[in-house]
Amino acid sequence: MDDLYPEVVAAGRLATSLDAVAADHGLSLGSARTSEWSSPLTWASVPSGSSVRDDLTVSASTDERRFRIEGWGQGIQLIAGTTDDLVEVVRAAHNWRSSMPLHGIRRSVPFVMLTRRGEVVELGPARVVAAEWQWLRQRADETDRPSHRALIEAAYDEPRLRQLYPYMSHSVLNFSTTTGYPFSPSPVSLGALGSHSNFRVWGRSGVLGETATAAEAVALAVSHFPADLGPAVAGRYEA
Repeated sequence: MDDLYPEVVAAGRLATSLDAVAADHGLSLGSARTSEWSSPLTWASVPSGSSVRDDLTVSASTDERRFRIEGWGQGIQLIAGTTDDLVEVVRAAHNWRSSMPLHGIRRSVPFVMLTRRGEVVELGPARVVAAEWQWLRQRADETDRPSHRALIEAAYDEPRLRQLYPYMSHSVLNFSTTTGYPFSPSPVSLGALGSHSNFRVWGRSGVLGETATAAEAVALAVSHFPADLGPAVAGRYEA
């Protein structure tokens, strides 16, 4: 650690080193923190200044000089990045804490990368849902599973499903009323059964039925939807 991070070792904690660099450059991190479950030399967090962003985490690799940052908000990973420059880490943390828009952070601190959902999250939950559907359909097009592609497309064609956040779990298509993790319990789930063309539909209490086509599976699923189910909203699911 002495050779890789002399300034951190001298400060005694990564959090202390972050605060010192911030003070040297006229920036504010609101007092970086350590954690009981991580080494104070290799992990710290910077408190968020926004109700829709979590604390930014900073970690240091033990095999080479490399700092990694990760920022989450409302159950979505928004930014990440690695660099060997502690000053750039502090600039990114300052911008995160000051609620700078995500694209602004990316422009001002080039090592920061926006995640797929981070690219659109500030445009609202409808854009997050639309982007996730686009990604899911692209992934389906890249597979050699025609029944899976048919199921994704049939679900997308149904407006009541398209307004929900789609996600795959164990090859089963699920739907959330929130865009952040943890997701809500899926009102229905859809799966293609192997390489043949049969499809299965699950409700929260068990299997609802099997169908010969993806369109029939979607119709069966929607027939079991709660009447008041609206579009997905931003944030994590809270029971």
